[in-house]
Amino acid sequence: MVIPATLDHLVLAGPRLSEAVEHTADLLGVRPAAGGRHPGAGTANALVAFTHQGRRSPWYLEVIGPDPQRQTTGPVTIFGIDRRTAPALATWAIHPENIEATARAGRAAGVPYAEISPLSRRTPSGELLEWLLAFQEPGESEEPLVPFLIDWGSTAHPALAELPTVELLGLHAEHPAPEVLSRQYAAIGLDVEVRPAARPALVARLAGPAGEVELR
Repeated sequence: MVIPATLDHLVLAGPRLSEAVEHTADLLGVRPAAGGRHPGAGTANALVAFTHQGRRSPWYLEVIGPDPQRQTTGPVTIFGIDRRTAPALATWAIHPENIEATARAGRAAGVPYAEISPLSRRTPSGELLEWLLAFQEPGESEEPLVPFLIDWGSTAHPALAELPTVELLGLHAEHPAPEVLSRQYAAIGLDVEVRPAARPALVARLAGPAGEVELR
């Protein structure tokens, strides 16, 4: 199964970060390493790097949830965290060569990419990582199976840090309207298998110390 060259990371989101970390550790057999906090977003994360065909790759799994140390008490809405009752694979990110051109191409194909905006995360060691993102505008036309866009600029890629690893075996999507999703993927330069299904899902096949598992 072909994995897109522009894949950046998969996002597993949960209503509580500790629960999402334990869920991932039980499923994969490795414990995600603390990533850091997202100032202003109200979230924190933990990371697992991917290998592919036995070699370290520039891809990773982000496990994300509300920051236990956040100062605000309102709902955390990113990735639908406030509506989740259990950890699940929520969406994914790609790092295109030209984030602005890819966002324009996506919009032309019906993907409601918002304007590109900056985001940051502070690591446990205190280092501030900064990058650019293009999320989709929330609403009826939002499609979580279409990845958001990321540009790390001069920031060191998180997947290359000292992290626990599992093997990424494959990635595909399931959708009630596979032709529509396939056209949107093609518009942003992706060749991803889309299988017909009653409910939308992003599905990753992984292999770790706990064996081969399917994450969705």
